[in-house]
Amino acid sequence: MELKRVVITGLGAITPIGNTVPEYWDSLCKGVGGAGMITRFDASKFRSRIACEVKNFNPENYFDRKEARKLDLYEQYALVAADEAIKDSGISRDNTDFVEVGVIFASGIGGIESLYLENVDYARGDGTPRVNPFTIPKLLPDLAAGHISIKYGFQGPNYCTVSACASSAHSIVDGFNYIHYGKNEVMIVGGAEAPICPISVAGFEAMRALSTRNDDPTTASRPFDADREGFVMGEGGGCLVLEELEHALRRGAKIYGEVVGCGVSADANHITAPHPEGFGAVLSINRALKDAGISGDKIDHINTHGTSTPTGDVAEIRGITAALGEHIYNISFNSGKSMTGHLLGGAGAIEAISTVLACKNDIVPPTINHFTDDPNIDPKIDFTFWKAKQRTVNYAISNAFGFGGHNVSIIFKKY
Repeated sequence: MELKRVVITGLGAITPIGNTVPEYWDSLCKGVGGAGMITRFDASKFRSRIACEVKNFNPENYFDRKEARKLDLYEQYALVAADEAIKDSGISRDNTDFVEVGVIFASGIGGIESLYLENVDYARGDGTPRVNPFTIPKLLPDLAAGHISIKYGFQGPNYCTVSACASSAHSIVDGFNYIHYGKNEVMIVGGAEAPICPISVAGFEAMRALSTRNDDPTTASRPFDADREGFVMGEGGGCLVLEELEHALRRGAKIYGEVVGCGVSADANHITAPHPEGFGAVLSINRALKDAGISGDKIDHINTHGTSTPTGDVAEIRGITAALGEHIYNISFNSGKSMTGHLLGGAGAIEAISTVLACKNDIVPPTINHFTDDPNIDPKIDFTFWKAKQRTVNYAISNAFGFGGHNVSIIFKKY
């Protein structure tokens, strides 16, 4: 079988630090933090009252009022990101067979706010089952993919990957494989999440997973810092158009970069905690390197999962060190979650976009909010603290890990 090369020809994003890809990338490179007090609901009784919310988003700028009422916020974010990416790619019925274009679009928990609000209304009523007829389509995680395909007429593979915080990274892996093995020429991939509502904040809070640094939200997300104490919840979405290289060249598409290898694994360890030595990360990284046909010493940059949790950050670095050895000192690491917070199922997509742009522009965005070195993390590792770094980035890894022990490592290459 002739394996096909897979390139990225379109990008779209809506994030807590920018509602388009150019805005998002500019904020990343400038080290702009997206955290603040929760405005979406009254969080005064919560231990964690902070989040990274999307700013200045008005659904009526993108959807008519009737359509917006049929969509959960996560679906709105998905459609906005997909629209930017598809327009950016330039694919059309004139240059692409839409019957063969696939959509694999992820969400970790889907329309949790819509489900929560319907339950609140039901609990306040007299027990009569009166619910919005769009309740089920608004809460299902797969409906973002469905909405995108319906809007544009894409009739290729269409589904959602769900693996908690690795969900949208898995969508990229699946989309890559469809093209790599010659089944499709174009795949729309990514993920979105809108979890900033009482039930999801309370749930993660009950697990002691969230930061409670309410007095200083802008510095609350502190990946790899000794005083990190949990992640800051984020929201938004990201989308990438993956395309078979020859198809992209025939239609004269601009090319951001190339996907060259993907590795996936399971920790087989715990429902929420990573393996303490990062064994799952070792497997996903090594499998991605094997898939790409390169050695670890080719890697210039790693966009870490880097959530700002006490156990997760250490485990990831241990896994990367075990996989790459002494070469880690030649790599520039970063964690975008220091700025965007953690988009859960949407994190892998927006971080893949950052990794692609790092390769294209030879810039590694910073990790902000570092104040104290962690004695459990090698201080000689370059985490690109506080200030973006200009350096050659030919190969880069984007990591995404999820509750349940799901691990994904994707290798991007400069085109």
